[in-house]
Amino acid sequence: MSTKLYVGNISFKVTEDDLRDLFSQAGEVVSVKLIKDAATGRLRGFGFVEMATKEESQKAISMFNGNAFMDRNIVVNEAKPQERRERGGSRERGGFGRGGRR
Repeated sequence: MSTKLYVGNISFKVTEDDLRDLFSQAGEVVSVKLIKDAATGRLRGFGFVEMATKEESQKAISMFNGNAFMDRNIVVNEAKPQERRERGGSRERGGFGRGGRR
């Protein structure tokens, strides 16, 4: 069963192929996704790497977490499930989305 890893503090010059090459040292890479800003298209400095097995994920964490990659010490840990976010503002925060104050 594959496991998704969070990879943070990534250089803004890195490519998905760069991460794939790095993480393939720990095992089979299923997928790589760098996160970009929706408005500008620029990298946000983090992404996700999916490894084929839990064992390979643990190996990648121990090999790369805190180590330098492209002049930055990257953070690698198991990704947490994505929380569901509501669209628009929130009433609790006084936002203007769906029924908020106007």
